[in-house]
Amino acid sequence: MILYILLLFVIFILLLYKGRKSLYMLQQNLYNENNRYLKWVFKNRRDFFNVELIIMFVAAVGYFVTFDLEFIPSVLLLIMIILYGVQIIFLEQDKNKEQNKIAFKITARVKRLIITFSILMLIPLVFFILNIEESNTCWLIIFIITILVYFNRFIMWIVNIINKPAEKCVFLYYKTKAQNKLASMSNLKVVAITGSYGKTSSKNILSDILNIKYNALPTPRNLNTFYGLMITINNHLTKFDDIFVAEMGAYVRGEIKGLCKFVKPKYGILTRIGQAHLESFGSEKNIQEAKFELIESLPLDGIGVLNMDDEKQVSYQLKNKCRIIWIGIDSEDADVRAVDIKCSKDGTSFNIIFKGDKKKHPFTTKLLGKHNVYNILASVALGREFGITIDQLKQAVLAVKPIPHRLELKPLGKFYQIADDYNSNPVGAKSAVEVLGMMPGIKVVVTPGMIELGDDEEKINEEFGGQIAEVADYVVLIGEKRTKPIYDGLVKKNFDKKRIIVYNDVRDAFPFIDGLTGKQDVYALFENDLPDTYNE
Repeated sequence: MILYILLLFVIFILLLYKGRKSLYMLQQNLYNENNRYLKWVFKNRRDFFNVELIIMFVAAVGYFVTFDLEFIPSVLLLIMIILYGVQIIFLEQDKNKEQNKIAFKITARVKRLIITFSILMLIPLVFFILNIEESNTCWLIIFIITILVYFNRFIMWIVNIINKPAEKCVFLYYKTKAQNKLASMSNLKVVAITGSYGKTSSKNILSDILNIKYNALPTPRNLNTFYGLMITINNHLTKFDDIFVAEMGAYVRGEIKGLCKFVKPKYGILTRIGQAHLESFGSEKNIQEAKFELIESLPLDGIGVLNMDDEKQVSYQLKNKCRIIWIGIDSEDADVRAVDIKCSKDGTSFNIIFKGDKKKHPFTTKLLGKHNVYNILASVALGREFGITIDQLKQAVLAVKPIPHRLELKPLGKFYQIADDYNSNPVGAKSAVEVLGMMPGIKVVVTPGMIELGDDEEKINEEFGGQIAEVADYVVLIGEKRTKPIYDGLVKKNFDKKRIIVYNDVRDAFPFIDGLTGKQDVYALFENDLPDTYNE
């Protein structure tokens, strides 16, 4: 009896460990949106070959074999307890090694999942307790419980499916509440921002600039989904806000169109179109059409801001007759153009030329990089439409705060860190390397590479390695297997192999970089920080 109770206890502890991990990864993978969670499960299927297979075998022996000696079942139970204990120890060690970049959030939805998961797992445990006197039945239930623990990740997937009807009701309730709130604010101007890259940066820059004259509310952090917009509207939007700046993200076609139908923007900014999330979209054409869903959802009296330096925007046949403002740096025909761009550790300076006005207007910003100049141009273009003067725009651009983790320059230890470690992409990564190249002193790149780029992922990362080789003095690669294409790209450009360092944990890079400091300043570009689903 004592061994049975002890077995129940260790199973309960193991369920806490494994259930939390599965739930965390379900949350990280957007509750299996577009089968992201299932893809992660199958990608990490090697984890299934663990000690629980032995436990299942022991449980099967206990059920199918008739024992003449009474001590044999006790021995088997003791073996299972020890094996479960070993599994718990391993999981605790793995937990301590984890680098959780995004914290596990115990939301209302997570609580509902926990309740459903607990009910599913309690059913066999209750049967176990009720039949604890019947040895053969107990072994059968132990075998079933072991299977449930073993297939914990799939059980969490099933729990997510079971909860879908309830989640749909919750979704509809908050959606209706948000729609009613928007309908009651007839004077509210809604600006939507989308693109493959630079959405969050563009959103923050725009809201900072608009706030010099208006009360502008941007969606917080990267809350760019239906749920994110609903949370922002229901919890943050007030009658004192003049402008709502809505960032819109998407993984498949139709999502942005649905978001536009929800918030009804009159103004739209399309940043850049590239290969981000190519795996889920399926093709570059699908990405292009998906991003233009924003501009094509604007009313006829609406205004869209497009980038004339982006071939994918210029070549698109727009199915909307709303007014378009073109921005650019290289394109002389742009309505709002930046020239004479200069970058340093203090920020970026440039001149803006408005079409029809030959005068150059000098602007200065603390932000780094050419792509941030594009974001500023789009914000300045809309700012003028909202009646903000040139002098006010200059003042606002100078006051724009650097965005955390997006080419954020800051002293760290004995070196300067250029943090560009959020959701890297080919265009942004190239821009970041160019910024590093403008800095004096020793230049270091720290990166695990780029992801979600479809069949071209290895090729793009190899090209990225070639770009790094042009400017870097040292390269720190995070994750030996994943960064192999970057390594190959560096070697092809004859980069010194002795200056390529490989770690599996980004934290190991800091003491190495500190050790490089001497007579010259050290600038370290941290390009991309992969989520926990990609830990090696």
